[in-house]
Amino acid sequence: MGIKINFGPALSAGRFRISDFEFCEIQSAIRNPQSEIRNVINLRKVILFSSILFCTLSCSEKSSRDIDSVIYWSSNNTEEIEFARVAVNLWNKKNPGKLVSFQPVPEGQSSEEIILAAVVGKTTPDIYSNMWQGDVESYADAGALIALDTLNGFWDLINDRCDTSVIKEVTSGDGHIYQIPWKNNPIMLLYNEKVIESIGFDNPPSTYDQIFEAGSRFSKDKDGDGYVDQWFGYSEVIVTWWQRLFDFYPLYIAASDGAPLVEKNKAVFNNKYALKVFKFLHNLYQKRYFAKERLSQRQDVFLSGVIATRFTGPWEIAHAEKFKPKELEYSFTHMPVPDDHEGPVYTYCDPKNIVIFKTCPYPDLAWQFVKFMINKENDLQFLRITNQLPRRKNLDDDSFFSDYFKKNPKMIPFAKQSDYVKGTDQALYLKEVFDLISQEYEASVIYGKKSPEEALSDAEKAVNLLYLQ
Repeated sequence: MGIKINFGPALSAGRFRISDFEFCEIQSAIRNPQSEIRNVINLRKVILFSSILFCTLSCSEKSSRDIDSVIYWSSNNTEEIEFARVAVNLWNKKNPGKLVSFQPVPEGQSSEEIILAAVVGKTTPDIYSNMWQGDVESYADAGALIALDTLNGFWDLINDRCDTSVIKEVTSGDGHIYQIPWKNNPIMLLYNEKVIESIGFDNPPSTYDQIFEAGSRFSKDKDGDGYVDQWFGYSEVIVTWWQRLFDFYPLYIAASDGAPLVEKNKAVFNNKYALKVFKFLHNLYQKRYFAKERLSQRQDVFLSGVIATRFTGPWEIAHAEKFKPKELEYSFTHMPVPDDHEGPVYTYCDPKNIVIFKTCPYPDLAWQFVKFMINKENDLQFLRITNQLPRRKNLDDDSFFSDYFKKNPKMIPFAKQSDYVKGTDQALYLKEVFDLISQEYEASVIYGKKSPEEALSDAEKAVNLLYLQ
């Protein structure tokens, strides 16, 4: 007899964890639902995993839901929880008898891990608004998501909200669309205005050569012990796959005007753009303009003046305003680009999107709520509460949002940048792709054990092996 797993408060109270290796194996099980599970996952691990879920999450039957009601999970970010409660309460007040039940995604090692486990246990919410765009293709391929383009009013909504490039970006390989672009946080270059002025720049450095020049003027050994202790910039040197979303990938998108990493199940990133990015970053570390130390273990090194720049998103504003010294003045500019770059500069937008799972018993009701949650009025509420950008076209030119940006001028660069952003490719195995790139990044960019050419070639070969089936 099957076990129904209730992903509710018990999960938040527990200490459920699975390793990255087990996580990938469960992903494989989802992608291969027809194969015998012992051919995909070691049976002992299945038993262990099921036992952990059974003991930690409780064996109680999932309570019967109300008639004509749907379950919505948001992220567990405090501000997003507040927005979700506001939106849900307003919907329920306006739509008695068509209730939406809300909770943040239960706590775990990552929200992706929890959603994956919920899919395996068939305990998914109906609506989920924190789906990383790079995961959607895997879930769609496994048959876990509703094709939203089959629902009434979809095309009116998507065409009103998104331009053709975004619509193309979120279209899956089978021609359907399984996600609604919801929010984006463009990755930009945060810089200390006074430092940039003090080292002789009228404007923030924007090209690779300008960054090198600024690094040579600012990076130094301040205490004379023979080691550099003031750096122009910093990015985490850990090999974890998602870290490349905040250094290599936005630089690659900037250099290439948004070129893909994978196309038609084949690696296409071993090109002149990725090579320039690898060489650029390698030189920054080699010249000690970027720190190889784990500076994240210290007090905030940007606010304390240890570094002058950082690749980051709009979430940095609230943190800086709360903790910065009074004399610090800062701003944001686009990601650095090769010296011969022309035209607007693109970047990665760290997108989180909305999906409806196939386990939803009332997809029409879920769709009605999704349309309500992302209308202009609620997008403005989302901006005000979270200081995150709705992924909506012409956001910086829309008078409906102008009052918010007048009151929050630090957000204006991000709103302008949001016209020139990219999410991720619609391809399977993207986490594995980023993991393989990250391993070669560490070997070449950080430690110089391989040339950039060798590293990218090895990453290309490894990624292509993923798609051999």
